[in-house]
Amino acid sequence: MTVRTDTQGSVTAVYKVSGMSCGHCEGAVSGEISELPGVASVKAVATTGEVTVVSAAPLDEEAVRAAVDEAGFELVGPA
Repeated sequence: MTVRTDTQGSVTAVYKVSGMSCGHCEGAVSGEISELPGVASVKAVATTGEVTVVSAAPLDEEAVRAAVDEAGFELVGPA
C-alpha cells in the first residue's frame, strides 16, 4: 500500500484489491472498510482495483484485509 500523511494530520493509503468488477463491488468494499475505526473516507475503483482510504491514523493492514475479505474480495498488496 502507498501511505501519505496529509498536512491536516490525516493519512491516505492506497490498497490493491482483486475481484472488483462493478459499482456494487466498489460499494461492498467501501462499506466494509468505512466501518473501521478512524476511517474518514473510502474510494474504491473497480477498473483499477485501487481502494483509497483516508483515516485519522495509519490502519492495521490485517484489519483492512479482514474488511475486504468480509466484502468477498482479496487484498493483494500495495497499489
